[in-house]
Amino acid sequence: MKNMAAAWLGTLALVAAGCWAQGAAPTDPQIAAIVVTANQVDIDAGKLAQSKAHSKDVKAFGKQMVTDHSGVNKQATALVKKLGVKPEANDTSRSLKQGGDENLAKLRKLKGAAFDRTYVDHEVAYHEQVLDALDKTLIPNAQNAELKALLVNVRPAFEAHLEHAKHLQSALGGKAG
Repeated sequence: MKNMAAAWLGTLALVAAGCWAQGAAPTDPQIAAIVVTANQVDIDAGKLAQSKAHSKDVKAFGKQMVTDHSGVNKQATALVKKLGVKPEANDTSRSLKQGGDENLAKLRKLKGAAFDRTYVDHEVAYHEQVLDALDKTLIPNAQNAELKALLVNVRPAFEAHLEHAKHLQSALGGKAG
């Protein structure tokens, strides 16, 4: 099966490329919506991996994604509530949600090692793009110091997720075809 991460690459590349209306940078409410949506997408995929993965290591990774991304969403939700910021849906957050739904639909059709490889390949590509978006768009454009600090503080966890996913990818025999 072709690399299913292509949809994710395009989705988060929109963020990284600054593909906003009339060249405007994302606002803090838009950044909040992107962060919450991106985390929820990975939570949903992690839950599916916990129940469907063949490898115990992939199941454990899925559980870690649920735990870690739920924690980030809890922090982000508490912060936006404290700041009185209402996350504002935008083209990027809607595209993330759509891509997440499409990924889940594709993953649900797979079994065994094919599921494991495809899920892990997606996690590698997804976390690469999240880091790119954090570095090039989300952190530089966050206006509120506390929101920016949250993004900076969670970045190392996303790096750790990427390294873990790459390790799993290697152990599973590389990228799915």
